[in-house]
Amino acid sequence: MDMDLIFKVAGIGIVVAVLNQLLIRSGRDDQAMMTTLAGLVSVMMIMITEISKLFDAIRAAFGF
Repeated sequence: MDMDLIFKVAGIGIVVAVLNQLLIRSGRDDQAMMTTLAGLVSVMMIMITEISKLFDAIRAAFGF
């Protein structure tokens, strides 16, 4: 497992959490929700590419 992946996900999580709190405290709840959803989508896209690489490695290992 690559440590850069963990740091990317943690960094996105921290930035989204800070932005979420700032937006909620300023009364922009809708934008806070959209920021949270954008962070979730970006992390899911990163994870999907990593899972795809994992499946490719498994296929190569078993010769499929």
